[in-house]
Amino acid sequence: MLGHHARTASAVLVALLVTAVTTAATAAPAPTAPPAPDLRADVNQDGRVDLTGDTDEPGEDRWRPGRGAVFLPNLDDDARRCRATAADLDRVDPAVDERLAACHDAADERVNGERDARDLAPLRVRPMRVADDAAGHLGVSPVQAPYVRLFVRRDGELTALKGELTARELRAGIELAVEGRDVVRDPRRWNGEVDIVLTVRQGGAAASDRVRMRVAPVLVQHDLQRAESVFAAAPGPGSGIVPGWIGARYRPSEWKPFADSLRRAAERAGLPRDKLTFTPGTAQWWRDIWRQDTVEPGTVSMPAPGGVHRMRMLLRAPVVWPASELGPSTLSRSARLLFRELRGPDVGVVQQFTRARPANVDDLQNFAGNFESVPPYPGHPQGRIVHGTSADRAPDPSFVRMLAAQGQQAPIAVDTSWLLVGHTDETVHVVRADNARGWTLMVSDPRLATRLLREASARGGGGRLLFEGTTAEGRPTVDAVLGDTAFLAGNERAARHVDAQVDTLLRETGLSERELVRVPVLYAWGRFDPSIPRERAVAYSPGLANGLSLSARDYAAPDPHGPMVGREDLFRTATERALRRQGVRVSWVENFKWAHLAGGEVHCATNALRDTSGGTPWWRP
Repeated sequence: MLGHHARTASAVLVALLVTAVTTAATAAPAPTAPPAPDLRADVNQDGRVDLTGDTDEPGEDRWRPGRGAVFLPNLDDDARRCRATAADLDRVDPAVDERLAACHDAADERVNGERDARDLAPLRVRPMRVADDAAGHLGVSPVQAPYVRLFVRRDGELTALKGELTARELRAGIELAVEGRDVVRDPRRWNGEVDIVLTVRQGGAAASDRVRMRVAPVLVQHDLQRAESVFAAAPGPGSGIVPGWIGARYRPSEWKPFADSLRRAAERAGLPRDKLTFTPGTAQWWRDIWRQDTVEPGTVSMPAPGGVHRMRMLLRAPVVWPASELGPSTLSRSARLLFRELRGPDVGVVQQFTRARPANVDDLQNFAGNFESVPPYPGHPQGRIVHGTSADRAPDPSFVRMLAAQGQQAPIAVDTSWLLVGHTDETVHVVRADNARGWTLMVSDPRLATRLLREASARGGGGRLLFEGTTAEGRPTVDAVLGDTAFLAGNERAARHVDAQVDTLLRETGLSERELVRVPVLYAWGRFDPSIPRERAVAYSPGLANGLSLSARDYAAPDPHGPMVGREDLFRTATERALRRQGVRVSWVENFKWAHLAGGEVHCATNALRDTSGGTPWWRP
């Protein structure tokens, strides 16, 4: 019997050993086996993440044009949660600007609907063989963390990633998404790149995989892109304007002729009727009619399946209205209309300014009419920003730094300090051209204007009036203008300043002098307002370069009301002839008393959101 029990015990022991060996062979990897994490992004820039092949694998840990994952700064308001009330628009309180700018889709930890989900960049973790004790951590460095948010799909919903990734999730594979929380503002703080690191630990072993991504830069639109919508001001119920501001003594009038002629120009260019809107200003500040000066429109974009996904990004002008008897200084309250009228799905607003600025910062230089752009040309596939500045009159340096930090449209600075308002749109405008690059510059030319007056006088038109047909108080004759030697000397002086601007632009763009389109404009020095320094100039006749391009071939220009000789307005005819040679037709807009006498023109009093779908994507080499 003892022998029988011994044999039985031996058989049981053998069976237990066999079971143990079999179990060990089919269990999860040994605790010390190193994991093999595989984090993937859209590195090849086709809008998808490749989990089965290796198209998104090589070079994922660095970013270069043509290869590197992209994410958007998610600053729009897809669910229209952010509201600017009527009270917000007029309140003299800097906190209002801070609150309005801080409300957007990236300000919360939610995905605000399916449309918001499309603004997120895809990120994936490939399924892994891991033990039950495995856990994953996905993160970025503390320096980069404020600029990005990660989402994970759990229970069918994208939610902000918190805590660790479980072994079960790692085995199944994980769907993630990346949201940018800001644009690049200062490369000394953040250069727009984010390293996302997946670290998986099991037992005593750990391994990591890293993907580098870059936030999409803001690209400023240019005037050859077709206007998809145009907006302008309309009279409102209020009568106020910021005390002490340029134009405070002038009340805009004759809005209907302006609006009617702008409508005709828009219809001629094929703009749908509902895409031209006239919006009253706030109840208190409606006389601030300068819609161009509130914002410089731009876009951000990233690869998407089958194409490109874009979001408009509106750069609010960094204009600070001074403190007054009404209260403390704030950003221009009229620009708060951006938050009420434009921000929404796929439209965000960026606000960048500093209160403690150098003494040479002039807020007139901060209006967005001072920030324009030229289209792409060799060496600059996204074109370049153009802005006015000088040693004694300069825009907010933090705003200029933000523009340059986008790294795509290197700014060109020209001297506009001699102009009363001091904006680049007063003297130059991009127009199409039948040359190698497809565009050139229309330039204000006081010498041409003076020559046309002399020709008019020689043809017997010396008694003809400038500004005939307007209700202007001053309507001098041609000979009276030619007999004012100080006025003529001032125009030669203005011409030399324009020459200096043109020299800079020709040098930077490679355009030649013979390619320029010159249009007649007369200037006056210190004749706009008794409170204005006499060493500043303003367009005496409507500034023809200060108009609105509705398309590459349609230009809405301020009616110059030049001298009539025979049946032709000499300034109109010269402009139409010069632009016709470039394939551009002109529609005339009546803005003499609505904008011109207050120091601006059609361009200053309007703005446009343009079709930015053409051209080379910024991420391409």
